[in-house]
Amino acid sequence: MHLDQYTTLRVGIDAGVARITLDNPPVNVLSGTLIRELHDVLGALRDDPAVRVIVFSSANPEFFIAHVDIRIGDEMDGLREIADRNPDANLFQGVGELLRHQPQVTIVKLAGRARAGGAEFVAAADLAFAARETAGLGQSEVLMGIVPGGGGTQYLRERVGRNRALELLLTGDLVDADTAAAYGWINRAVPAAELDAFVDGVAEKVAALSPELIAAAKRLVPPADLTDGLRAEHDAWAALVSGDLPARLMTGALERGAQTPAGERDLESVMRSVAADR
Repeated sequence: MHLDQYTTLRVGIDAGVARITLDNPPVNVLSGTLIRELHDVLGALRDDPAVRVIVFSSANPEFFIAHVDIRIGDEMDGLREIADRNPDANLFQGVGELLRHQPQVTIVKLAGRARAGGAEFVAAADLAFAARETAGLGQSEVLMGIVPGGGGTQYLRERVGRNRALELLLTGDLVDADTAAAYGWINRAVPAAELDAFVDGVAEKVAALSPELIAAAKRLVPPADLTDGLRAEHDAWAALVSGDLPARLMTGALERGAQTPAGERDLESVMRSVAADR
């Protein structure tokens, strides 16, 4: 396994724990390259019996994954082979489904913000822990005139229940770590100064278990079969994203600084301003 081959990931393995650092400046958008490299590294780790835990973090303390790259439509032809790997999920849902069905225990260490496709990634992992003072989660697609297209509707309903899922889906609000934990979106909020040590402790405890025990636990608590819901989500997303309004909103978002650190720090306000002007 060539761990130095990636351009958007940094990967290290020690004592049964693979640590994957997302590094796609300036704000870690979920680009075509990041999607390809996630598929590659998770596929390689899938067959490595020495790796029992995978921990995801970000090289950027402000942003875990900002959201799917607004310009990813320009890359879709090059991503066709990856999209075709899972006939029951679209390209974006495929990232979450790969995570949900990974044999290792997957953990997200969330220090900063994760919106839309980033929030879906967090929800797809087995475990997620977030910094109380700095982390935020937002299922913000509604601000772009669309519904989630990467599993967000299904993951949220499973994690937080229907009423809270509808709240998060329809407001697009960025919620803090304590709220996310209270809702069940993440496992728990941890003081920022303690997050690294806490996640390391969880990862090391799990990695010390036998592979057979980990496999049994994951087999007995399997991910739900969301095939029908994912298909319905894709159809709703595809019908909306092809309309004029999302294109205008996304163009306006880029003009107002989306996908830059300044614009992403308060994306909700940026998008509501764009919508008001259009």
